[in-house]
Amino acid sequence: MSDKKNCPEVKVAILGIGTVGGGTYKLISRQAEELPDKTGACVSVKKVLVRNLNKERPGIPKEILTDDWNSILQDEEIRVVIELMGGIEPAKTYISEALKAGKQVVTANKDLLAEYGEELTELATENGCDLMFEAAVAGGIPIIRPLKNSLVGNHITEVMGIVNGTTNFILTKMSQEGLDYETALAQATELGYAEADPTADVEGLDAGRKMAIMASVAFHSRVVSSDVYTEGITAITPKDIRYAKEFGYEIKLLGLARHVADGIEVKVHPMLIPSTHPLATVSDAFNAVFVHGDAVDDTMFYGRGAGEFPTASAVLGDVVDEVRHILGNSTGHCNGSFYKTVPVKDIGDTECRFFLRIQVEDKPGVLAGICSVLGNNGVSIAQVVQKKKTRGAGGAELVIITDSVIEKHFQDALTIFKSMSMVRKISSVIRVYE
Repeated sequence: MSDKKNCPEVKVAILGIGTVGGGTYKLISRQAEELPDKTGACVSVKKVLVRNLNKERPGIPKEILTDDWNSILQDEEIRVVIELMGGIEPAKTYISEALKAGKQVVTANKDLLAEYGEELTELATENGCDLMFEAAVAGGIPIIRPLKNSLVGNHITEVMGIVNGTTNFILTKMSQEGLDYETALAQATELGYAEADPTADVEGLDAGRKMAIMASVAFHSRVVSSDVYTEGITAITPKDIRYAKEFGYEIKLLGLARHVADGIEVKVHPMLIPSTHPLATVSDAFNAVFVHGDAVDDTMFYGRGAGEFPTASAVLGDVVDEVRHILGNSTGHCNGSFYKTVPVKDIGDTECRFFLRIQVEDKPGVLAGICSVLGNNGVSIAQVVQKKKTRGAGGAELVIITDSVIEKHFQDALTIFKSMSMVRKISSVIRVYE
């Protein structure tokens, strides 16, 4: 065991004391006795930056609270700044100033990293500092460090995952209990999984930012959130889920990043995934990330993707690494680099299979007409089922799964369908994982 009386001290500051910030403070306090043995140093929180000094924060000594950023920036004893405020500003300014002052930075800020990760990483390296962000993706699941270190011997070609717990909870309820989207969302909100404004989650924006970060790290080429095609789950219905099961699939909101011969594909959208795939069984608010490398083949990382202590666990893991780097005089060497410049492909140029649910007139020749339009646009049908509607309605429903096709060619076929009198409605278009 370490001699705690002669243990060197490393003091840290926490910016923001919300759910994750509070969890991080509690976890550092809980681990205080063991951190000297784990790191070689006594680690303590010297200051916590807050907006309102008058707000009660049970369990946190008032004397360490401050609303003055400069009191942290200019304090030479503070070696590590833990940014847990979220948002772009003032977080970007604080992190930049901390790095320029020679302080190590740990952050969970996915919004900031998805836009300015390369700039901040370069700034860290220029100043001999580290920028650590394990907690920015998938909460307590270790994925950034494995991509940077454990799997560095691989040429990684695919990173795919369920990286938003809110949408996974909603889709699980729809699949297992037959709930509609609105009812499942209401349950997610009641249980605290969904925010009052769930847009970032249910429209795929949150997952898109995480995929931008993971793609950048995995493929060593800069990907920003605007590069990621995003589509949410609001249009998914119980009928879609039921038909998917008939074909042997589950529907999940998946983030998918691929390094292919002519570029990088990065997208987030609902997908039919085979029921036999490990990700198909990931339920409720859990997250999982599936990685394919040329040496390791397939690996999967699974666990809680959010929450006070799961995310704080990832934050503290980065802090422990930073303390070790400080003691070993080895900071500024673990940021990795975006040493490649690989183009990100437009969604229209990517290939995928599709699940199509379409309402048509129930009369001879309709199926042949649909197949003709698809065929003329380079779309082959893998499976098709015709389901008649109620007697006298005069309509039928076609459920089609295509073979792999270039996205823009499939979209061309959909455009033609919309102008055909035999087509009443295109009810669902969902991509299929392959």
